[in-house]
Amino acid sequence: MPVIETSGLTRTYGDRAVVDSVDLEVDAGRVHALLGPNGSGKTTTVRMLATLLRPSAGSARVAGYDTVRAAREVKRRIGLAGQFHAVDPRLTGAENLTMFGRLNGLAARRARDHARELLERFDLTAAADRPAREYSGGMRRRLDIVAAMVVRPAVLFLDEPTTALDPRSRNQIYGCIAEFVAEGTAVLLTTQYLEEAARLAATVTILDAGRVVAAGTPRDLTAEIGGGLDIVADPRRGDDITTVLADFGGTPAAHAAHAADSDTPDTATLSYSFPQADIPLLPILRALDTAGIDVHDIGRRRGTLDDAFLALTGPTPRTTR
Repeated sequence: MPVIETSGLTRTYGDRAVVDSVDLEVDAGRVHALLGPNGSGKTTTVRMLATLLRPSAGSARVAGYDTVRAAREVKRRIGLAGQFHAVDPRLTGAENLTMFGRLNGLAARRARDHARELLERFDLTAAADRPAREYSGGMRRRLDIVAAMVVRPAVLFLDEPTTALDPRSRNQIYGCIAEFVAEGTAVLLTTQYLEEAARLAATVTILDAGRVVAAGTPRDLTAEIGGGLDIVADPRRGDDITTVLADFGGTPAAHAAHAADSDTPDTATLSYSFPQADIPLLPILRALDTAGIDVHDIGRRRGTLDDAFLALTGPTPRTTR
């Protein structure tokens, strides 16, 4: 049974639907990435699921409870790390986690002991007794995420958790997420870094103008947009190559620049797009050879989640209505 389940989830402001009839399912022990351009409704969706906003229409269940009728029960079973720091910069790391433990119903001694356990587990012990305002951005973000997990929730909402962090800090956050998921927590992640979603998420939903435009595994979404082929050959035979590849569904790629190959200056790399991900390489080579085209190198190019994102949402943002 999904630990997050929505049906027709909608949030309107006046006559404008910021989130428009969103259906979503997230299983326990999995990361689900919610992607979309700025203004596509990601944060509004998270806020509704976390009971911070009431839906205008539709329904949502989190950890088995309706987010409107049983909001108190939902709050007991979730953690939320939003886009802005939730920890108190005046308190130490240990004091912050102890405070969150007490707010989540832990006895005073248990809250203090648990805070120390978490600081050690997530490599923050050395800074445990320093005010959070003295932490680096990556350390404070880690503290934010750990604070959301003081009492291990069934669902953890992470709203752009690694924005503006350096690669080392991002990897530390990824390690935290992996540990939570291994313990059975479901993570709903919003991010602007598509390589992050491809790395962490088992499933993905892409929103555009408040609506779901695609959902599935990262592999499924990239397969839907097809693949590509890069051919190193004499650029003067470009039209002939295009004619041959047309029989296999290939067309010149939009980004294809006939760049000279530095090792063989009389050649260039010609790029082609195909509607399918599995491109029949050997038949294409035979057809090029039959046409008398000398191919110096050839290689498949699989679509990325970035490619799928752009193909599904377009090069310019659309406003919600």
